[in-house]
Amino acid sequence: MTNQNESLTRPLDLDAVQAFVLVADLNSFTRAAEALETTQSAVSLKLKRLEDRLGRRLLERTPRKVRLSSEGAEFLAAARVLLDAHDRAVNGRVSPRMSLRIGISDQAAGTELPTLLAKVGAYDRSLCIEVRIAASYHLLSAYDRGEIDVAVVCRDSARADGELLFAEPYGWFAVPDWEQHPDEPLRIASLAAPCTVRAMALKSLDDAGVAWTEVFVGGGLPAVAAAASAGLAIAPLPRRFCPPRMADVGERLGLPRLPLTEVMLYNRTADARTREAVRILVAALKSSAANQLPAASHVAA
Repeated sequence: MTNQNESLTRPLDLDAVQAFVLVADLNSFTRAAEALETTQSAVSLKLKRLEDRLGRRLLERTPRKVRLSSEGAEFLAAARVLLDAHDRAVNGRVSPRMSLRIGISDQAAGTELPTLLAKVGAYDRSLCIEVRIAASYHLLSAYDRGEIDVAVVCRDSARADGELLFAEPYGWFAVPDWEQHPDEPLRIASLAAPCTVRAMALKSLDDAGVAWTEVFVGGGLPAVAAAASAGLAIAPLPRRFCPPRMADVGERLGLPRLPLTEVMLYNRTADARTREAVRILVAALKSSAANQLPAASHVAA
C-alpha cells in the first residue's frame, strides 16, 4: 500500500471536524475557539490540517471574512453526520440523560432563539434542555432560588456578580413615517415592569425632559414590536431584534440616545457536558449579537 493510499484511509481527526462545524455554525473563528476553550490560532491550525487531510479547500479566507467554499458547504452535511454517529457510538443507550435548565430574557434571546438552541442540542443529543423566557428580574430570582442552572439576562445595577457577554445597542423604533404630534406626549410601547430596559428608557426620557405616556404594555418583546409595527407607539428595542419594516426614529425626533444594555451570564453548571453546552450557547449568542453578514455561507474570521 502506498503512502498516498494510507493517507486516504487514515481516519479524520474528530476534534478538527468539530472545530469546522462550530466555525460554520457560529459564524466566527473566535466564537468557535471560545466554545472549545482554546485559541483562534489553534482552531485555524485544526482546519488547515483537516483541509490538507481531505485534499479540499473548505474555507476561502480573506483579511476580514471567511467564506465556506462549495466543497466546504458539501462537507458540512457529512461532518454533522460523522459527529452524530460518533456521539451515538460513544454514548449509546447507557449515557445518562442530563437536564440543563436555561433562563433567557426576551432582549437577550432576540429572534433567533430556536436556531441558537438547535446549535446547542446538536452537540449532545442526550441532553434535555429546559428553557424559560421571562423578564431579567424574574429570571435572576429563579436563578438565586436554584430553579434554573443558567440565566442570560440584562445587567442588574444592584448586582456585581455574573459574566459580561456583550453590550446591546438599543434604539427608538417605530414605523418609518411616524409623526409626533407637538401637543401630545410621546406614545411608548414597552415590556411590563419590572424591566431593566423599560426603566432605562423611561429614565432617559425623563432626564431629557421629554413628556411621555405608556399606551401599550406587552408580556414579551414580540408583542411590543408588533405594537410599534402597527403604528401604535414608539418602542425601545434592541437593534438586532427590530423587524425590517421599522426604523430608528430617535435622531429624527430629537429623542435621547439610549445607553448600551449589558447582557450578563449567570452559570452554576459543574459537569463537563452541561458546561460545554453553555459555552456553545454563549458563543452562538455572541455571534448573533455581532450583527454579521446574514448569508449562511459567510462567516467572520
